[in-house]
Amino acid sequence: MGIISYIKEEIQVVRERDPAIKSNMEVFLYPSFRVILRYRLAHKLYLRGHYFWARWISQRAARKTGIEIHPGATIGKGLFIDHGSGVIIGETAVIGDNVTLYQGVTLGGTGKEQGKRHPTLEDNVMVSAGAKILGSFTIGENSKIGAGSVVLEEVPPNCTVVGVPGRIVRMDNKKVPRLDMDQVHLPDPVLMDIKKLQDENIRLHRELRKLMKELRCIEVKGEDDEDL
Repeated sequence: MGIISYIKEEIQVVRERDPAIKSNMEVFLYPSFRVILRYRLAHKLYLRGHYFWARWISQRAARKTGIEIHPGATIGKGLFIDHGSGVIIGETAVIGDNVTLYQGVTLGGTGKEQGKRHPTLEDNVMVSAGAKILGSFTIGENSKIGAGSVVLEEVPPNCTVVGVPGRIVRMDNKKVPRLDMDQVHLPDPVLMDIKKLQDENIRLHRELRKLMKELRCIEVKGEDDEDL
């Protein structure tokens, strides 16, 4: 793919997923657009063994955009980073096609281990603001990671994960649309647990009242029998 075709494709990605963009010229000011172009150049240098120059380009891009992408990361087509400030993508991270990351997302490791130490995000994954995915495991395609979640283990495809540590709160076989960027209307496991406790508490109160009523009836009947 030529540079002109690639730039047109990236412009289309940004315009599809950010309603705030009103013209193609605005896209050139967009941090996601600028950092991805620099990442592609740095990644080529990294693969050729020019590690210093690859890091030099990536660090300059990080200072200008607030998005730090290690040149060794493998990124597919259609990555969209909304706002982007504070996003970190580690060296051995692998990102599939049409992935969306919001501000403050970290695709990091868990220590100084060697080899593959960063997560793999398959196609159409969305990671909401402030979420942290730490370790060498896979987030399955079409999955959503809720805002502020900390994910420490593998997530199957078509799942929704929320919480600290992250818990799967929805799993089904329905494919999530590629442009589904709703990071707000996600299940709340804490609220669901509280609702279950409330329902159980109401049920126990009803049973207790029923038992108390039966006990009073037995006591009254016993008094009547004594009078006889």
